[in-house]
Amino acid sequence: MTQNIIALVDGSGYAASVCEHAAWVSQLTGAPVQLLHVMGRRDAAGPQDLSGAIRLGARTALLDELAKLDSQRARIANEAGRALLDDARQLTEGAGATTVTTRLEQGDLIDRTVGHEAADTAMIVIGKRGTAADFAKGHLGSNLERIVRSARKPVLVASRAFKPIRKVLVAFDGGASSMKAVEHIAANPIFADLTIDLAMAGNANNNAQTALEEALLRLRAAGLNAYSSLLEGAADTALSAKIESEGYDLLVMGAYGHSRIRSMIIGSTTTQMLIACKVPVLLFR
Repeated sequence: MTQNIIALVDGSGYAASVCEHAAWVSQLTGAPVQLLHVMGRRDAAGPQDLSGAIRLGARTALLDELAKLDSQRARIANEAGRALLDDARQLTEGAGATTVTTRLEQGDLIDRTVGHEAADTAMIVIGKRGTAADFAKGHLGSNLERIVRSARKPVLVASRAFKPIRKVLVAFDGGASSMKAVEHIAANPIFADLTIDLAMAGNANNNAQTALEEALLRLRAAGLNAYSSLLEGAADTALSAKIESEGYDLLVMGAYGHSRIRSMIIGSTTTQMLIACKVPVLLFR
């Protein structure tokens, strides 16, 4: 079964970058890209039943006019969604994606994305912030948080602008999600020609260091150019500083830390990294 890359596009400043990141993955894996735009229920609302307002003295002609306006608004929202997807398709194809399809849906984003995830989804690509939170730099988009919490497949969080990816930093803590990330990296052609650094922050105990060594051997056995490093200090600040000082192009990490109690939304280290990080982040559960 062919697995799709689902790229979530909206009217935010991250939409172009989402398309280009999805195209990058498609080029290297041969996976088709499915561009998905989900209209909220308000955007695509059909005619409303306002008959109850007659008891408030509203005229029938006014109710008819309101119904027409609702219908017109739904039609315009539908046309705008299709226009957005057409532009996104051209951009994604131009960026080198193998095959691109589009899907316009109405309803809840999680239902329309994760509900279609199943076995035919390889990865979900989403921007760090959506239209509503585009300039709220101290926060993440609410849809991103919901997707990461619900998705079972890797989630690639696109940075504001796409740039070629050559160096990858893997935040490794020995937990299940970071081990899953290592296995994914070892088997995925995306990483074949990249330099990969497994970085462990904080005071690593013997078990954690052993896990780090085993992960490094796993990557090298797959023929990858991989090495490891130990960082001092808190994970979020140490990793951010390393990304900035050494010019990494992609951060790979688990959505939930091994040593922390899972938070209501995303693991606290992950949240801080997503807010501060200027490079794309590939998340695993």
